[in-house]
Amino acid sequence: MQGKLLHTARVAGEKYLFLDDPAPFVNGMKTCGTRIDLFTFLPRLPETTPKYDYPLEMDNLAVLPVSTFDHWWNHQIGFKARNKAKQAEKKGVVIREVPFGDELVKGIQGVYNESPVRQGKPNVHYGKDFDTVYREEATYLDNSIFIGAYSEDRMIGFIKMVHDETRTQAGLMNIVSMVSERDKAPTNALVAQAVRSCADRNISYLVYSNFAYGKKQESSLSDFKERNGFQRVDLPRYYVPITVFGKLAFKMGFHRRLVEQLPESLASRLRELRASWYKRRFHPGGKELQKEAAGE
Repeated sequence: MQGKLLHTARVAGEKYLFLDDPAPFVNGMKTCGTRIDLFTFLPRLPETTPKYDYPLEMDNLAVLPVSTFDHWWNHQIGFKARNKAKQAEKKGVVIREVPFGDELVKGIQGVYNESPVRQGKPNVHYGKDFDTVYREEATYLDNSIFIGAYSEDRMIGFIKMVHDETRTQAGLMNIVSMVSERDKAPTNALVAQAVRSCADRNISYLVYSNFAYGKKQESSLSDFKERNGFQRVDLPRYYVPITVFGKLAFKMGFHRRLVEQLPESLASRLRELRASWYKRRFHPGGKELQKEAAGE
């Protein structure tokens, strides 16, 4: 559930878990005793054509069709991504699937605590204690695959990949590498292993979240995805009004975030200002960074 005024419900683990028949859930929401104004859900790939009569808007995902690792390596990725993955191996980065446990969680905690800022925004995982990281990473364990990138036995990046119950598609729930180890290209090597892991399990689609976010159509992240073979796939996002208010709110566009309604030129400028402000506040060696590292 999200929203204080407009109560919007969605599937827990959206993009990883799916409803084969949404009708019973919709009917249940109308009589569950909890106020739900709007229910939204995505279909499972490769279902990109509207199937239900519910109201909808088109959404998008960054999708890599998976057949074999060799096909991806030789035909789906660009030479730059291929060279980056080779670079990681040359610099001694070891990539492997890792079982869930204390050692994995300690490594993830170390990656999270490298910096209080990532990609121009506060790092929401920075400073979390072991128990918190353990609890958060322990979700969907039956459907999860963890991949670690190691340099001299120290984790410098990781992936948490979650596949659906039918093993049709898998989504990258977490993909994080240390900024200080960027020269070793661990993220490229992690993506390569994710493709290999999907191919070994006959998972047909690897999803790297959205390809575009709102009106922001281009970014360094979308370029990275494209170089690694991910394509934009448009698919319907259904919005099912449960109450009269939900129906009205959807028609008025109140279900969209404010930032999604701003002109892209203004939104881009605001992102630049935000990144600049956090860079000044948390610059290496700065007082704020020292306070964060000390837990103050």
